[in-house]
Amino acid sequence: MEWTEVLIKINADDIDSAADIANMAVPYGIYIEDYRTLEEETWEIANINLIDEELLAKDRTKGYIHIYIAPEENPAEAVAFLSERFNEARIQHKIDLNKCKNEDWENNWKEYFKPINIGSKILIRPLWIDDYENPDNRKVLSIEPGLAFGTGGHDTTRLCMEMCEKYLHEGDSVLDTGCGSGILGIASLLLGAKNVVGVDIDELAVKTAVENGGVNGFKEPEYKILHGNLTDKVSGKFDVILANIVADVIIMFSDFVGEFMKESSVFITSGIIAPREAEVKAALSKNNFEIIEENRSGDWLCLVCRKEV
Repeated sequence: MEWTEVLIKINADDIDSAADIANMAVPYGIYIEDYRTLEEETWEIANINLIDEELLAKDRTKGYIHIYIAPEENPAEAVAFLSERFNEARIQHKIDLNKCKNEDWENNWKEYFKPINIGSKILIRPLWIDDYENPDNRKVLSIEPGLAFGTGGHDTTRLCMEMCEKYLHEGDSVLDTGCGSGILGIASLLLGAKNVVGVDIDELAVKTAVENGGVNGFKEPEYKILHGNLTDKVSGKFDVILANIVADVIIMFSDFVGEFMKESSVFITSGIIAPREAEVKAALSKNNFEIIEENRSGDWLCLVCRKEV
């Protein structure tokens, strides 16, 4: 089995923001083609004006980001994750894949996706696996990620679920923004939430989230999935608000998420990569949020916040 290359074409002005998002998809780095300052950089490095004609012909208004997906990982999930986050950040993009030769890249990763334990109460089971062990009698969350982000294996999802287990109480209402496959909302119901509203800008994610809810025995009104951007179709106040998204959207969301919170509500937000930590914390502080816990894994950070009255 071979690796899959994901090639992302974007406007050059969006390279930095897009690179932050792309870094979320893989833990081992990305490769960026950025030709905006080609002549200046060539002179600084080599002290020469001679540049290959092929390089000089590159479109300076465009940039390219290459990421590489290991054989045991799901390229479809990475593409869905990237598309969803780029759409949320309003970054125009085109994604191409170099598929594995003689392999069904949409399905071969399933061989490596095994049941995993999250926190102390949840076991995530891929739908295609029936023979598995559950000695701790955990709540079983059955999932088919399809082409939507969210298998539970990514640090951002796991960190968020761990904090849900700690801060969610029996009978709570939950809002999950950028719900992806629906995994966080379904986990919340398994942990005792009374009802969940999930929202996602991606129609495919909405379809997948609804299907995954049904597989686990949840449907409206206790489990409601909306197609929209953040909270534009949401009303009411919730006990727990989840946002496993990206730094720029969290910063924007912090301006108005308080409108959907009760006095005792918690805001659990993940998808924050280390270089953006200070910016996110500054935005939360500006909007009178108190960070009551941080949950980290490598370069990833999940924050649990309360709104100061």
